[in-house]
Amino acid sequence: MSRTSRYSSPLHAAARYVTQRLLLKPVAWSSVTMSVEGTERLKGLKPPYVVVANHSSHLDATAIVCAIPWKVGGNLATGAAADYFFTKWHRKVFTALLFNAFPIERSGVRNKKSVAATLLSENVPILLFPEGTRSYTGAMATFKPGAAALSINQGIPVVPVAVVGAHEAMPRGRSWPKPGRPPVRLVFGAPMEAEPGETPVAFSARLAQAVRDLFDPVADEMGILRIDDRPPSVKPGRSRDTLTPGSGADSSTDDNGDAGDSQSIENDDATHSGDDQ
Repeated sequence: MSRTSRYSSPLHAAARYVTQRLLLKPVAWSSVTMSVEGTERLKGLKPPYVVVANHSSHLDATAIVCAIPWKVGGNLATGAAADYFFTKWHRKVFTALLFNAFPIERSGVRNKKSVAATLLSENVPILLFPEGTRSYTGAMATFKPGAAALSINQGIPVVPVAVVGAHEAMPRGRSWPKPGRPPVRLVFGAPMEAEPGETPVAFSARLAQAVRDLFDPVADEMGILRIDDRPPSVKPGRSRDTLTPGSGADSSTDDNGDAGDSQSIENDDATHSGDDQ
């Protein structure tokens, strides 16, 4: 049995359906007013594929894995920080059971082949947050090109997703959504593929724009700030002057286990396909 067999195991999928769809989803949906849009755009989508989204709340992954149609994403595996979620057995079991999580190394040490690339080669779809960490303000940082590179190298589509209102409902620093069931809207976009000759950096920028295009009209309807109208994300205690120019958000390593796409996400061949960041 391979080290990745559990991600597509029918037995694990059955257990995850119970914990994710029958336990986690009702709890999450009772804590916020959740609406899901765009699932019709996923009709006909088959693994493997990559899902990417903006990231400003611990609600993000929960919303996506619980909202994607089970037929399409029952085996969707979520990238999670190895140095947080996989260091203690109870976190490892929790994230594996609820999110089908796989470890992302944030140390920058390059491996011969990443878990993400292996999963995709075995027809397991994956969820990545290309910003690499949660935003402090809801502003979106530059997408790192690892997810785009995986897509290009394996010839598979990427599904852009906008999570709107999660920052307002449960920003960084909160362990539970705010009272009153604040609204959160999840919008699935149409699957995208790289253009002929398109580099991972260029495709990644196009994916980020697709997320903005999904996010902003819904933000207008909800009466909250558009994604680029928000102040840059700065870790409390840091000066805005310490941000990389044009980054839009603090892309430093997160200190409490965010899922993400850091440069080391995919310390595999994917990151070498035009990846200059």
